[in-house]
Amino acid sequence: MDEAKPTILVVEDDLDIADMLNAYFRVQGYDVLTVNWGEDGVRAAQTSNPGLVILDIRLPDIDGFEVARRLRSNRRTKEIPIIFLTEKRERSDRLRGLELQADDYITKPFDIQELRLRVRNAMQRSRQGSLTNPVTEMPEGSLVDETLAANLKRSDVVMQVVSLKNLDRFREVYGFVATDDLLRAVSLMIRDALRDLGTGEEFVGHITNSDFVIITRPTQAAALKDRINKRLEQSFDYFYSDQDREMGTFRNRRLALTINEVVPSAGKFADAAQLREALEHYCH
Repeated sequence: MDEAKPTILVVEDDLDIADMLNAYFRVQGYDVLTVNWGEDGVRAAQTSNPGLVILDIRLPDIDGFEVARRLRSNRRTKEIPIIFLTEKRERSDRLRGLELQADDYITKPFDIQELRLRVRNAMQRSRQGSLTNPVTEMPEGSLVDETLAANLKRSDVVMQVVSLKNLDRFREVYGFVATDDLLRAVSLMIRDALRDLGTGEEFVGHITNSDFVIITRPTQAAALKDRINKRLEQSFDYFYSDQDREMGTFRNRRLALTINEVVPSAGKFADAAQLREALEHYCH
């Protein structure tokens, strides 16, 4: 496969949607392979090694969840980015998709430009080996794990988990592009706080797409927590439309922030994976 022209595998039983995605992404410079059955999708992924899979959940034979499970359990296909494209809107379906390590979950009807951006971001993240987040450009994946390992036995640092609550509700109403803008703004505010109050030795990266970890000195921790809390809580209202603020669309599920702290020390965590698990306990 030509690296300059990656392949997208579309697994979609609606022929009109499959044809539309085929035509659109070919114009965007991709090779596109379309299949209409789940079993064919598994075989196509194993033989063609696509750069990304756009996967419908409701298929004539096995469903998209089973396709994703097989891809993730196979050594040759486990790293291929997967974007679920589906009519299913229930929270349980989204969570099931995330459990299968899907890179994105987009519901029909969808904005084709939005889907193009999600495809681009997922492929970029895959090419970078999950070292930096394509939206915020902050470290993630193995780069964060290496940093956690390096700080595993230090008692002179504090790890702060900055977690955004109710982001799923915001995404349902405004879509992925607006959610990316929100995450980008949050990352900039965190960086500004570190620049103003930090020592220059701090580290900040992603634990998940919407959860951040800051590693700082105990002497800076309280001030950083207070600054980030105030800046972000004051800013959330600006991301809602005037109409939604007036109607109370988000009254019961507003964007909110939590900051929890973990202090590593000798013997507290056996390895970086155990430390990450402790941090993830506080994530959304």
